[in-house]
Amino acid sequence: MNADERELFDLIHERSFRRGRFRLASGRESELYFNLKPTMMTPKGALLSARALLARIWPESADYVGGLEMGAVPAIAALAAISEAEARPVKTFFVRKQPKGHGTMDMIEGLASNETLAKARVLVIDDVATSGGSILKAVDAVRAADALVNTALVLVDREEGAAEALAAQDVRLLSVFTGREFLLAAPVATQDASSTLANVPKTG
Repeated sequence: MNADERELFDLIHERSFRRGRFRLASGRESELYFNLKPTMMTPKGALLSARALLARIWPESADYVGGLEMGAVPAIAALAAISEAEARPVKTFFVRKQPKGHGTMDMIEGLASNETLAKARVLVIDDVATSGGSILKAVDAVRAADALVNTALVLVDREEGAAEALAAQDVRLLSVFTGREFLLAAPVATQDASSTLANVPKTG
């Protein structure tokens, strides 16, 4: 890790990571829990997250970067601004979970009326990958718009099946960090946290 990514790791560890026994909304039990919003919504966290993602986005030469609401939206907004400040602008969009209920009924938001994803090279991002379901929803929407997508990127890959699920759909998964790195850096939990977080949203 460079200095910025070490600082981001420490910020996520402090604000967004817990270790224990957690039952996710899907019913799956896990030893680790991430909620990256408290990191991505801080000024320093937004900056560091954007820099870490851009360092991996720029070599991919994508025409657009986008992801599913809500997990991807804070990162998308931050990286778009930072990319412009760095004079290497990245065009972005996000995918709705449901079509807008009025007007144009769009699934994809952020494009002007004269813009299209057709034939564009798209990189899909998210905050955390678990099963890969959120990423695959975004990939499906992007491919339905006739775009080309074969790469996804997350801040944290929990290493719980997302890479394999995405590979089955010809999408490779890149990550800034892995869940294993946070487990190695965290003390062993002594309490069962499943009761307090029994209804936490399933991530990734």
